[in-house]
Amino acid sequence: MDNKIEKIDPVLDPRKFRNPTLTADGNRRAYVALKSLETLWFNTGTLCNITCANCYIESSPTNDRLSYLSVDDVSPFLDEIEQQGLPTREIGFTGGEPFMNPNMMAILEATLRRGHHALVLTNAMQPMMRPRVQAGLQELVAAYGDRLTLRVSLDHYTSALHESERGIGTWDKAVEGLRWLSANKISLNVAGRTMWQEDENKARRGYGALFGREGIKIDAQDPAQLILFPEMDEAVDVPEITTDCWSILGKDPRDLMCSNSRMIVKRKGAEAPVVLPCTLLPYDTQFELGASLASAEKDVSLNHPHCAKFCVLGGGSCSGE
Repeated sequence: MDNKIEKIDPVLDPRKFRNPTLTADGNRRAYVALKSLETLWFNTGTLCNITCANCYIESSPTNDRLSYLSVDDVSPFLDEIEQQGLPTREIGFTGGEPFMNPNMMAILEATLRRGHHALVLTNAMQPMMRPRVQAGLQELVAAYGDRLTLRVSLDHYTSALHESERGIGTWDKAVEGLRWLSANKISLNVAGRTMWQEDENKARRGYGALFGREGIKIDAQDPAQLILFPEMDEAVDVPEITTDCWSILGKDPRDLMCSNSRMIVKRKGAEAPVVLPCTLLPYDTQFELGASLASAEKDVSLNHPHCAKFCVLGGGSCSGE
């Protein structure tokens, strides 16, 4: 059965998302203040073992626009959390594919040793399944238990739709990785997509049946164990968010990711990392907030399509908390 749904999205109005303080029609653009730094993300590098059709960060085997982080890149930010007494409990790692970074296991150990919870976003394919990485994960879980969680990207509960996004041959490898994680009692959850305009209840039932068949210990009805993300596409038209939208939409800016998160990236050729508001805006230099967490305590203007579609209208957040 062909589950694909053809749809045509309107193209983004080029007048939108140009001015950080005003929308295209002259209204005051919404912004978000940092409430508290609860989650700190690190992009470990944009290189990935696969090329997805709709990767918001354009990760691939050749995209090295964001360099691999080292323990020395990560440690100053962990030091700053400790020195400032910040309430940061969760440290997240995204990519690219984090397990392609040769420093990943050392970074995780350094993070967990300080008492943080670590969340790693992975496709659970060959980089994670290398014997050295498997042994490292088992050692970390033995030492730190469920303070280490892996979130596996499985875009749909059918191989056909998953592979329409990630490529032929990706399904079996991802499911194998999920089975291995579950069998080794490593804390995990799954991230799916809602890009096929499918009813959420149907999607959760489909994932639940898959997890049952494969012996994967995830409750598909639990939104914390199966996260269904809204789709992101910068070219698709989306309304700009004004300060009046909070009351009109019944939304609270304190619920958005940039009210409680920041992300660290190291651009190719840069001497040091910089801080960004969130995981979704890795390349747009207008969102750079400085080189330290102290410098990043600034309001964030919602001047990007992802701010509107993913965070405000879609209710998405990358945190595991």
